Amino acid sequence: MKLTRKQVLSRAKASELESVMKLNCWGSRLTDISICHELPNIEVMTLSANSISTLEAISHCQNLTELYLRKNSISNLTELYYLKTLPRLKILWLSENPCCNPDPHKYRMTVLRNLPNLQKLDNQAVTAEEVSHAMTEGEEITSTPTEISSAENGSPGPTTEHTCGVVSTESESDLLNFSMEETNKIREQLGMKPLPRDKFSQFSSPMEPYGNRKRKNNVLNAVLLLLKDLDSEGLEIVQRTAENRIHQLQRKELQQER
Repeated sequence: MKLTRKQVLSRAKASELESVMKLNCWGSRLTDISICHELPNIEVMTLSANSISTLEAISHCQNLTELYLRKNSISNLTELYYLKTLPRLKILWLSENPCCNPDPHKYRMTVLRNLPNLQKLDNQAVTAEEVSHAMTEGEEITSTPTEISSAENGSPGPTTEHTCGVVSTESESDLLNFSMEETNKIREQLGMKPLPRDKFSQFSSPMEPYGNRKRKNNVLNAVLLLLKDLDSEGLEIVQRTAENRIHQLQRKELQQER
């Protein structure tokens, strides 16, 4: 069933779509919510207990702060890509969708890695520590479901280096595969001491494929640009995550030396 303009105006008791700020369509057997393209000012949207399978239309709701999607038909977490552009989203209820199984912890970490500004997920408060862990334990969604489908089917698409559209947590040695200049640049941004040349040379990987180096360069540039926009709380989360990562690498180095 398609959500229509008439239904929206009736439920929201509004005369124009632009004036709709809250909408409750719980249990309405909805499959098509494309009308959300025309709801730029909506702040709270309840769409639980329907048959919604895509969140593309919601990406246009830039003022959305609360979104309730429990018990729908969202089968893949790549749909989170459409929520990453919502700067004010603080509360998300996504549980009891097919995408939440089979690993609840991985699901929560992936959601928080892609939506780190959430204050509550599935009726459970989000902590700064959780967000920090999510940066290493979750998976980053980098492409739309459509782009991912095209890549999997062998069709040309915007995604080239990330054919599946999801970047898994970096391996234990990935950080040390950056060039010395790039590594020290990110350490400087995080308030850490530069890595000495002799220390770096122990871990550098000259035979690393060009494609991997290029991808990491892009990731690094993106991180450095984002750091400029973070507040003190966000920077503290980044610093804790980086420190945890460095400690993991140092432990691995010690184990290899023994």
